[in-house]
Amino acid sequence: MSGPASNHAQRVPDQGVIALLGQARLSLLVSLVLLTVGAWGLTLYQTLTMGPPTGMAGDDALPLDHMDGMAMAGMHASGWSLMGAAVFVVVWTVMMAAMMLPAAAPMILTFAQAQARRNRAVVVPTWVFVAGYLLVWLVAGLVVYPLIQIGQDMTAHPATMSPAEWAPLALGSVVIVAGSYQFTPLKRLCLRHCRSPLAFVALHWREGKVGALRMGVRHGLYCLGCCWALFGILVAAGVMNLGWMLLLTLLIFAEKALPLGQRFSSGIGLVLVTVGLAVAGGVVPLSWIAT
Repeated sequence: MSGPASNHAQRVPDQGVIALLGQARLSLLVSLVLLTVGAWGLTLYQTLTMGPPTGMAGDDALPLDHMDGMAMAGMHASGWSLMGAAVFVVVWTVMMAAMMLPAAAPMILTFAQAQARRNRAVVVPTWVFVAGYLLVWLVAGLVVYPLIQIGQDMTAHPATMSPAEWAPLALGSVVIVAGSYQFTPLKRLCLRHCRSPLAFVALHWREGKVGALRMGVRHGLYCLGCCWALFGILVAAGVMNLGWMLLLTLLIFAEKALPLGQRFSSGIGLVLVTVGLAVAGGVVPLSWIAT
C-alpha cells in the first residue's frame, strides 16, 4: 500500500512541476518577444528621428563638416556631460536588449527550467537573472561613452591627417581586429559557455534572487567577452547604424544558437579580416561600411 501511494505522491509533484514549467516557459517566451520587439521599436525610433548615424570613421561620401566623429545618432558633439552620458547609457542599454536578447533567450529559458525544478517561484528570479545580464551591457555603455567623446575630439582636432585620410585606416583596423578576435582562445571559451546553457547552469548555479543576479552578471560577462570586438565595429561605423545593428544581431544569434555556430564564428572572422583589409587599402569605399 505504501508503495503505490508513495509512487502516486511522487508523480503528483512531478506533474505540477511540468505544468508550472510549461506555463513559465510560455509566459517568459512571450515576454521576451514583446521586450525584444519593444526594444527594437525604440531603437528604430531613435535611429530614424535623432539624425544620421556617424562613426569613428565618419563617411567619405559627406563633407568634412559632417564628420562628427564617433557620434551616436541624436548625441551631438557637445562635449562631456553627465546628462549626455546618462542619455547615451539608456539608449545603449535599450539597443543591447534589442540585439542580444534573441541570442540570450535559450539561456534565459534554461535558467527558468532549472528554477522551476528547484523552486516554484520562477518568474521573479528569472527576470532578476535578465536584469543582471543587462546590467553588464549597461556598464559597457559607460565605457563606450568616453570612447565616443574621445573620437569626437580626435575628429574635431585632427593632428596630422585629415579624416578622409585616416578614416579608412581606422575603420579597417577595427574590422580586422574584430575578425582576428574570432580565432582567439578567449573568444572560443566565452562562446562555448554561451552555447551551453545546461552546462552553464550546472556549473554556476546559485540559489535565491541574489544568486540569480550573480548568474545573470556572470552570463553577461561571458557574452561581453564573446561579442565585444563585434560591437567595436558598431562603435566605429556608427552606434545607431541600422544596417550594422541588424547584421550583427543575425551573426551573434547564428554563432550562439545554430548547430554549427562555432564554425560559423570562424567564417565570420575570415570575412571580417578580408573586409577590413579591403577598407584599409581603399578597395572598398568607406561609405559602404559607415552608412
